[in-house]
Amino acid sequence: MSELEIMGEKARAASRILGRLGMAEKEKGLESAARVLLEGEDEILKANEKDVAAAREKGMNPGLVDRLMLNSQRVRAMAEGLLQVAALEDPIGEVLSMKPRPNGLLIGEKRVPLGVVGMIYEARPNVTADAFGLCFKTGNGVILKGGSDALSSNQAIVRCLRRGLLEAGIVEDALQLMEATDRETTKKLMTMNQYLDVLIPRGGAGLIKTVVENSTVPVIETGTGNCHIFVDESADFDMALDIIYNAKTQRIGVCNACESLVVHEKIAREFLPRLKKVLDQKKVEIRADQEARKIVPEFAQATEEDWGREYLDYIVSLKLAGSVDEAIAHINRYNTKHSEAIITSDYANAQKFLDEIDAAAVYVNASTRFTDGFEFGFGAEIGISTQKLHARGPMGLKALTTTKYVIYGNGQVRP
Repeated sequence: MSELEIMGEKARAASRILGRLGMAEKEKGLESAARVLLEGEDEILKANEKDVAAAREKGMNPGLVDRLMLNSQRVRAMAEGLLQVAALEDPIGEVLSMKPRPNGLLIGEKRVPLGVVGMIYEARPNVTADAFGLCFKTGNGVILKGGSDALSSNQAIVRCLRRGLLEAGIVEDALQLMEATDRETTKKLMTMNQYLDVLIPRGGAGLIKTVVENSTVPVIETGTGNCHIFVDESADFDMALDIIYNAKTQRIGVCNACESLVVHEKIAREFLPRLKKVLDQKKVEIRADQEARKIVPEFAQATEEDWGREYLDYIVSLKLAGSVDEAIAHINRYNTKHSEAIITSDYANAQKFLDEIDAAAVYVNASTRFTDGFEFGFGAEIGISTQKLHARGPMGLKALTTTKYVIYGNGQVRP
C-alpha cells in the first residue's frame, strides 16, 4: 500500500469518528487548535519566511507573494476564523423535513457529512487552517495538498493544528497534509475514489483545469476571478472611485479583486480622467479600448486577451459601453462567473444587472472584495464555487454536507 493510500485509509477511519462527535466536542477541538496555532506563531512565521524568501528568489509575482506571506495579524486571523467556526451553529444532524406517508411511513431528510474531502490549492497557507476548520466542524476528514511554494508554512500550520486536536483528545488524522510535490502523486490523489468523497481545487486557472480534466473523484470547481465593475451613467462618481480603488488595489492577489472595468460612454469624458488620477496612486496600468483612449491617450491599448484576464497585478482592463444591456453582454461573455458589481443610482438598472448577470455573487454599489466566507458570516470558506452543482459562491459549513433520508416504519412491506 502506498503512502497516499495509507493516508486515505487513515482519513476514512478518522471521518467515521468525526461523524459521531457532538457539538461540544467539535467546539473543544477547534478551540484547542486555535490556541495551539497562536502558541506556534513563531514556528509558523519562521517557516513562512523561508517560503517567502524562496519565492522572491524565483521572481514570483508580487501579488502571489502577498498571498503566500504570513504575519502576526494573519496568524491571529486564522485562529480567529477557527473560533468563529466553532461558535457557528452545527449543521450536522439538522432535520430538513419529516413527513408522514399514507402508508404510515415517516420519511425524513437530515444533513450529514460528506465523508473525506480532498483539497488541492496553491500558495495561500491561511487556506490550510480555513479548510481544516470547516471540514472538522462538519465531521469530514480532510487531506490537503498545498502548493510547493508554501510547503514549509503548511507543514508548520498542520503540526500546530494536529497538536491542538491531540490535546483535545481527538483523532489527529482528521487532518493530513500531503507533502509530496511531484505531479504523479498529485494526479494519484485525483483518482482515489475509494477514499475521497469530493475533491476541491483552489487556485489559478491552470490548476483548476488540470483537476477538472484528470479527476475521477467528484469535483467542486472553484473558479478564477475576472471580476468586473460597471459604472453606470447615473453612478455617484466619488462612490464609484472609492469602490474601484478598494476592489482593485486593497489586495491584488486575491480572486475577488476587480480585474475589469466597464464604464458607460455617456459619462466617460468626465469620469475617465478622474479614474486615472485615482488609480495612478498605486501605479495601476489601465488597458483600454480605442474609444476610451481617445479620451485619455495615456491608457495602454487593450487586446482581446485582456477582456478575459485575471491579472493578479496592478493592471485593469477598461471597456466603454453604450447601455446597461451592452455592459451585461460584455461581462457575461468574458467573466469567470465569480463576482460582478454595478455602481448606479438607477433602481431599474440595478435590478436588471442583478437578474441578468451570470455569477456567484452580484453587487450593487459595493466592492467585489466582500465575496468571502468570513465577510458573508460563514466564519471561513473552503473556496468560492463558480459552478452551479452542488454549491455556488463562498462555501461554508452547509456546502460541506450532504443529506440522507431516514425512514421510520412499523412493519410496512411494499405491495
